[in-house]
Amino acid sequence: MSWGHGKPEIERLLRDRELERVSPDADAALQFLETAKRHLKSAQLLTESDPEAAYSTAYDAARKACASLLETQGLRSTSRGGHIAVRDAVMAQFESLPGGEVFRSFDRLRRRRNDLEYVAAGEGIDPAELEEAISRVTPLLTSLRR
Repeated sequence: MSWGHGKPEIERLLRDRELERVSPDADAALQFLETAKRHLKSAQLLTESDPEAAYSTAYDAARKACASLLETQGLRSTSRGGHIAVRDAVMAQFESLPGGEVFRSFDRLRRRRNDLEYVAAGEGIDPAELEEAISRVTPLLTSLRR
């Protein structure tokens, strides 16, 4: 399979066992995308009652949307590669394409979610930052529905 200009990175991820080849599965990809849409709705519902959970759920929506894209290509992250492999794979392939800025948003969400989870636990999140995060996920889901 060809992965465009991201081919060297995809090959590295496969060689390092951070990604694995699987049979492309449109049904599984659709399931990931449907889950991502539900997560986004849940994040919107949690914004006032549990903003940290809302942020994490918005990030999970973005991650699962990206995983759906990889699933259509016959790629899946391994436990070794985890979330970073998903990020690396989609950014290598799609970041520089028209509309690719949505994948940079995914990485920003991932880094901030990690800060909230591990570095700044209990710090809280500003409502405007949460609103912005949720608004970043919507274009990602929209771009993948095409």
